[in-house]
Amino acid sequence: MSQNKNALLRYHTIDCCLRNTARRWTLKDLVDACSDALYEYEGKDDQVSVRTVQLDLQMMRSDRLGYEAPIEVYERKYYRYSDPDYSISRLPLSSHDIELLNGAIDILRRFDEFDRYHDMADVVSRLQDRVALTERRPIVDFERNRRLKGLEWLNVIYDFISSRITIRVVYHSFNARHPSEYFIFPYLLKEYRNRWFVFGSRAGDMKLFNFALDRILEVNPCPDIPYRDDPDFDDHFFDDVIGVTKHSRLPKATVRFWADSLQASYILTKPVHDSQRCVYRSNDDGSMTFEVDVVLNPEFYAVMMSFGGGVKVLSPKSAVTRMRDMFRKGANIYG
Repeated sequence: MSQNKNALLRYHTIDCCLRNTARRWTLKDLVDACSDALYEYEGKDDQVSVRTVQLDLQMMRSDRLGYEAPIEVYERKYYRYSDPDYSISRLPLSSHDIELLNGAIDILRRFDEFDRYHDMADVVSRLQDRVALTERRPIVDFERNRRLKGLEWLNVIYDFISSRITIRVVYHSFNARHPSEYFIFPYLLKEYRNRWFVFGSRAGDMKLFNFALDRILEVNPCPDIPYRDDPDFDDHFFDDVIGVTKHSRLPKATVRFWADSLQASYILTKPVHDSQRCVYRSNDDGSMTFEVDVVLNPEFYAVMMSFGGGVKVLSPKSAVTRMRDMFRKGANIYG
């Protein structure tokens, strides 16, 4: 147990003692009670020192932790609360504490797709009732699509990843006539633009796949197939990726693109990728030229297309050709 947790354990032990007015508490009694509590929770047979408890009493009396406990000494050796109804567990929350808790509650509600949220939803609701000074609408709102297919697999796959269990996935790609079966070591659930994906390596050849949850038809555990980690799927796997698509057939490149003054302002304040850098700024028209180091995947091209005529890819040549073909195809649709 950390020193901070040890201190909290002692504070609450002292609090329990001083609230028990059926007996009188000397400093030695408080030391013994703290030592017993430490043994009970940690199994450590270490005696808490008298000096430590004296400092604890001093800390509880002060406002450093917000306690300001009314601890008094009477008959020169006994300790008690001058207010018998006082307890450090009954302290009112400050307005700042309440605002922080309300913000945390708003963020927690973002995860209501997970069963684990429902396990604590009642706690969150009661906490909100306890801390709310006034009824108010949520201050934080996250983008979501409740009609999205495949959310029923979210908790199932989460549990399999957490338990490191191999799974059988029946998946029907948009590009396939019939569903396919895969045996996967699942590693990560990732959300991109309101769509959920599971990443995992295929049993046998360890080829990495990502499956959109809305196209999964079945998920079953396969505990007889030992679970394996993929050393290449690490914390830096997505460093050069926009979105979720990455495999050996997709090249990585330094992409240079021009943005007019309007789009440049948006791109400057909301970079398209962590690697983004401005390499040229025009003082004449306010346009800018940027570079990013990314995998040339469909999500990259979708982001570039989303800026319309306000962005032009300058290099590499393969990306320029792809963008030109996509714009021509789009223009032909409109005649």
